[in-house]
Amino acid sequence: MKCLVLGGGGFIGSHVVDRLLFGGHRVRILERPRVPRYRDFTDSESIEWLEGDFQSAKVVRDAVDGIDALVHLVSTTLPKSSNDDPVFDVESNLVGTLRMMQFARVAGVRKIVFISSGGTVYGDPIVIPIPETHPTEPKVSYGIVKLAIEKYLAVFHALYRTEYVVLRVANPYGDRQRTETSQGAVAAFVERAISGTPIEIWGDGGITRDYVYIADVADAFLRALDYSGSERIFNIGSGRGHRLDEVVSTLERLLCRTLPVRHLPSRAFDVPSNVLDVSRAGAVLGWRPTTAFEDGLRATLAWAQRKREEPT
Repeated sequence: MKCLVLGGGGFIGSHVVDRLLFGGHRVRILERPRVPRYRDFTDSESIEWLEGDFQSAKVVRDAVDGIDALVHLVSTTLPKSSNDDPVFDVESNLVGTLRMMQFARVAGVRKIVFISSGGTVYGDPIVIPIPETHPTEPKVSYGIVKLAIEKYLAVFHALYRTEYVVLRVANPYGDRQRTETSQGAVAAFVERAISGTPIEIWGDGGITRDYVYIADVADAFLRALDYSGSERIFNIGSGRGHRLDEVVSTLERLLCRTLPVRHLPSRAFDVPSNVLDVSRAGAVLGWRPTTAFEDGLRATLAWAQRKREEPT
């Protein structure tokens, strides 16, 4: 299989790419200009690395040419800032994805696996853990656009028989997650913990999230690419919730020291709890999270410490 990974040089994408290459697949990456390669590839690995703007029709048309399946991981916005400019969110993500889907259809791409947002599409939960059948009432533009893309994928399937799978991923964490975007509490907390900077928590620390280790996330994408059944939408998470202050206490236990914490005012768009029901993915995809939170956090911490010690 020849697979295009949109955003394949990023946190999630790089792990998906590595799994595809390990499985002997041919991979093409489309990444933003000036994004450095996350590792050196061997001569035996079938890899193409393309640079270009996802908003460019020519770039995307060229990227999908000759592809069997694609994994769509690109987003130009973050949940916390998407409400600041929802027009940009729609124009860059929704319109850009629709353009890509049209080119993919013409090019004969057989399948699309899309990363949606298990953390934002549901809004305030009425039941925990949250199943895929839960009402979708997102509080941020980011979640609204993700849902709109899900709906357009369903339309393209009905009109053109384009196969697709949507993975509503919770809060992924692990090695290669960047801290400069301020996305991901685990990454931000780990970086501050090893640098000695106070950890910033919005609210009293009681916000609960579902953290899923990156190796488990990558496994879900590979299973979604191989899947040929009729279910389309799957939650991908750990199925367990951890409070923000619990993340801090786990880091303190692993580091054997107390960490400074600074509390900031709570944010209106933060739902108090978000934990996903992942039973459908287990029953249909045969996927289950295998990495315990403390084990994943230990591995993430070790990677961040090694990264910090590397020569610049």
